[in-house]
Amino acid sequence: MLANYLIGLREGLEAALVVSILVAYLVKTDRRHLLGRIWAGVALAVGVSLAFGAILTFGPRGLTFEAQELIGGTLSIIAVGFVTWMIFWMARAARSLSGELRGQIDRAAEGSRWSLVVVAVLAVGREGLETALFLWAATKAGTRDAGGAVTPTWEPLLGAALGIATAVALGWLIYRGAITINLTRFFTWTGAFLILVAAGVLSYGVHDLQEARFLPGLHDLAFDVSATIDPGSWYAALLKGIFNFSPATTWLEAAAWLAYAVPAMTLFLLGVRRRTRPVRPGPELQKDPTHA
Repeated sequence: MLANYLIGLREGLEAALVVSILVAYLVKTDRRHLLGRIWAGVALAVGVSLAFGAILTFGPRGLTFEAQELIGGTLSIIAVGFVTWMIFWMARAARSLSGELRGQIDRAAEGSRWSLVVVAVLAVGREGLETALFLWAATKAGTRDAGGAVTPTWEPLLGAALGIATAVALGWLIYRGAITINLTRFFTWTGAFLILVAAGVLSYGVHDLQEARFLPGLHDLAFDVSATIDPGSWYAALLKGIFNFSPATTWLEAAAWLAYAVPAMTLFLLGVRRRTRPVRPGPELQKDPTHA
């Protein structure tokens, strides 16, 4: 539940900030009459994202168990790819995002009636589809049977809904100027957290592919701590809810977790360190005696 709450909060706040930029720019440039097109695009993007989530949930039903696991495992791995790309893209492009969106609005406002709707659909829909896919994968991983303990599906879904609701409220408060948030710090911490969650989803995706008999080694366990960690305990639920930890993990699942988490986290932290490093003055500035 906590993992889905933070996923909903992080991805929802990204979308809320995009909407805030679009609305604030139209208001500031005295083009309020175009706001309806932005809201129409936002509503369409939300509808498409919800429909996509419903297709992911109900689409594979009726298929064989192996086919469902094959689809689930493949989509989980795709979700990890999308989220990883978005984490690194947001860290690199966040500072220029506002300028890019304003340029798109100016060009679309001079175009046809549907141009602004399309801008809003693309800007928000990208976040929505990615969020739907990752929440679906995280929910599927978080509700799997772990040594006899099964988390009800409504718990992670409630966590996601609360996270998105919190993001919408924060986005509105930021737009109104009621609060300020250090977004660089927020996206850094949540980005690092999402990498750990994504590693768990990837591991679960590999497990699905093993159950589908697409990958070998379903019964070759790297460790089994079911006797030490009670699957029904609170700490087992916490580990499973946040990191998709499974007391019985196969060698291939463990290898996938490490092969993703270690390099992804290393590259992410190196990028954070590079962007936050103070800019050293150039040689000319160092030689200038008038420079304090």
